[in-house]
Amino acid sequence: MASERVTVTLPQELVEEIDRCERNRSRFIAEAVAHELALRRRQGLLRSIASPHPEAALVAEEGLVEWGAGLPAGDDDGLVDASAGKPVHWIEGKGWSGSPA
Repeated sequence: MASERVTVTLPQELVEEIDRCERNRSRFIAEAVAHELALRRRQGLLRSIASPHPEAALVAEEGLVEWGAGLPAGDDDGLVDASAGKPVHWIEGKGWSGSPA
């Protein structure tokens, strides 16, 4: 993986604490940043699941097969294998459910 040099200003106490734990500051900070970015992606996904985009809710209401059938001819070729999935539905205020409504 290619690296790029950046300048980051940190409080002295924080740098001293990093130095007590890790000899390689750059690696430590890179791992901490990667961890934080992964956490934020997970939080974003959870927010998306809790409150889906209106178009996603429409697809959920229609059903994936019906949604795919409404696409222009040729646009859905190989896009979705409905038989490979698990039926789910959206319950307002609760989220996605695999059990019958």
